[in-house]
Amino acid sequence: MNAAELRNKTPDQLRDELLRLKREAFNLRFQQATSQLENTARIRKVRRDVARVKTVLNQMAIQAASQEGV
Repeated sequence: MNAAELRNKTPDQLRDELLRLKREAFNLRFQQATSQLENTARIRKVRRDVARVKTVLNQMAIQAASQEGV
């Protein structure tokens, strides 16, 4: 998932995506703790996707706030 794909989504869709990614991160951490995780690189990818979604949400909030001031 890249930032361009995320910018085409609505804030509600981004919040849903963030929730899904956080659940996935939790499940991956749980699998790692119980030595059941096969693809350890997935944890890094999910963490970065979470950061990407949060960044786009913050950018949208800043843009909306600046438009209200105009």
